[in-house]
Amino acid sequence: MSDEVRVREGRSRSLAQALEEHLTEWAERTGIAVEIWALPALDVPSVTAGAVLTALGEALANVERHSGARVVSVAVTFGRAGLRMTVSDNGIGFFGEARGRGVTAMRACFERLGGTLSVNGVPGEGTTVTGAVPRQD
Repeated sequence: MSDEVRVREGRSRSLAQALEEHLTEWAERTGIAVEIWALPALDVPSVTAGAVLTALGEALANVERHSGARVVSVAVTFGRAGLRMTVSDNGIGFFGEARGRGVTAMRACFERLGGTLSVNGVPGEGTTVTGAVPRQD
C-alpha cells in the first residue's frame, strides 16, 4: 500500500487524514491554535508520508517548547513537482542559523528522499519550516 500511512492499530489512512488527526490532537493538547491551509489531495507514497509526519512532529514540538506561539499554520501539498510542507508560527522567532537535534532530524527526513528543508526565523515575528521532496514515481 504505497499510497497510505500505516498506523499502530493496523488500519491505514491517507496522509491528509493522518495530518488532520495529528494536528487536531496536538492543538487540543497544547492549546495552540492550528490553521490548516492545505492538505494533500493526491495519494502520497508511504515513505514520503512517513518523512512528513516525522518532520511535522518535530516542527510542532519545537513550536510547543520554544516559540511562545498562539497560532501555527500548516500547509502540505503534493503535485507534479513533488511534496511541499510549510509550518509557520507567530512566536518569538530567532536570529541566525537554526540548529539542534530537532532541526537535524527534520532535515534528515527530507534529505533521505532527495529533498531539502529550511528553517527561517524572524525575531519577534515567528518561524517558518519549509520542506520539499521531489516526486518519485
